[in-house]
Amino acid sequence: MNRLPADAALLVVDVQKAIDDPVWAKHGPRNNPGAEENIAALLAAWRRTGRKIVHVRHESTEPGSTYRPGQPGCEFKPCAAPQPGEQVVVKNVNSAFIGTGLEQTIRAAGTACLVVCGVITNNSVEATVRMAGNLGFDTWLVHDAAFTFARPDYEGRLRSAAEVHAMSLANLAGEYCRIVTTGEMLAKI
Repeated sequence: MNRLPADAALLVVDVQKAIDDPVWAKHGPRNNPGAEENIAALLAAWRRTGRKIVHVRHESTEPGSTYRPGQPGCEFKPCAAPQPGEQVVVKNVNSAFIGTGLEQTIRAAGTACLVVCGVITNNSVEATVRMAGNLGFDTWLVHDAAFTFARPDYEGRLRSAAEVHAMSLANLAGEYCRIVTTGEMLAKI
């Protein structure tokens, strides 16, 4: 596909102040330090071309979560703040499709193509992309407009954020989505 369909929707997942809390980097730094800049570039392109934007906000039900409602962490980061008229979907679990009405809203708009960016790659981004693919949407993941953190694997071996991110991309590529860079996506608009 050389050009992105005019009805392609941008899903911006969980880009909230909570993700800057040091608790997330307890095992090591995140990857893609320029992700917020790339997310802002995608938002600017979508706004300039009048395409649909959906901001996904996580409101955790866990008492100790940095994403708990009623605290500053639940607010969107300035680079991803919704503008008037842009849809905000509130979720309480990792997938933006569970309990939110997102699928119905997207289908009612006639949208078949979804472009996903945000955080955390191996959690809410991966869960949302998997479901989008399973629901039959033509799904794209902009990998340098997403990030994650270092974490131990199942056997306790510490994996860098780049490794965790790369494994999520490997899990998703082909079966659930197409993976592109911000530059590649912007060139399709």
